[in-house]
Amino acid sequence: MPEPTPVALVTGAARRLGAAIAQQLHAAGYAVVLHCRGSRAEADALAARLEARRAGSTLVLQADLAEFDRLPELVAQAVGRFGRLDALVNNAAAFFPTPVATVTPAQWATLMDANLRAPFFLSQAAAPHLAATRGAILNLSDVYARQPRADLVAYATSKGALEAMTRALAAALAPDVRVNALAPGAILWPDEAGDAALQDRILARTALGRTGTVEEIAATALWLLRDATYITGSTVAVDGGRSPL
Repeated sequence: MPEPTPVALVTGAARRLGAAIAQQLHAAGYAVVLHCRGSRAEADALAARLEARRAGSTLVLQADLAEFDRLPELVAQAVGRFGRLDALVNNAAAFFPTPVATVTPAQWATLMDANLRAPFFLSQAAAPHLAATRGAILNLSDVYARQPRADLVAYATSKGALEAMTRALAAALAPDVRVNALAPGAILWPDEAGDAALQDRILARTALGRTGTVEEIAATALWLLRDATYITGSTVAVDGGRSPL
């Protein structure tokens, strides 16, 4: 009998790191469930490219992860379509400056909903299905979780909590489900016009002296989900040897 096709649900999969991870998993033989919020056209275009390589291997789901009821629904739709779930990649995130003196409750809620609450409750919904396949969860953290920047206080807090949640879920779901996090450094600069001087300072404090690539992140994600079978509760930094700013 042929081996069953593994299935991965990737949040925020239409663009940037999420799209790269989804493509890497698909190339490795996974069926991929591509979640998006507002980037439906890009998610559909990515699905079309992947379907051209292997028909029936994708599902696009659109949802605002701040809407609590949509979280178990995403997992149910993924399992309903493919009959199993082997990997959950909590990639979708909110990111914007949050200097301590100006953080508002609304900003705090936006960051915590996207970066912490959604990953937790998606993991909760996915856990029984992942246990059945001896699957894995991967949370996308950030170098700023452990090296906070002064203007990213609330964001860094949300990602630090995500790493703590990773360790807690790894303990709670063992031995059936592995849970790890991946913390990128300078990979892609923000879409909006960035601070060139800040970018220069970041690269000056990166031992390898360059930005990383989305392919390097995606390859590490695949390794943690499929191959790192004796690793759980860990955060792997893919940051080129970054020192604090």
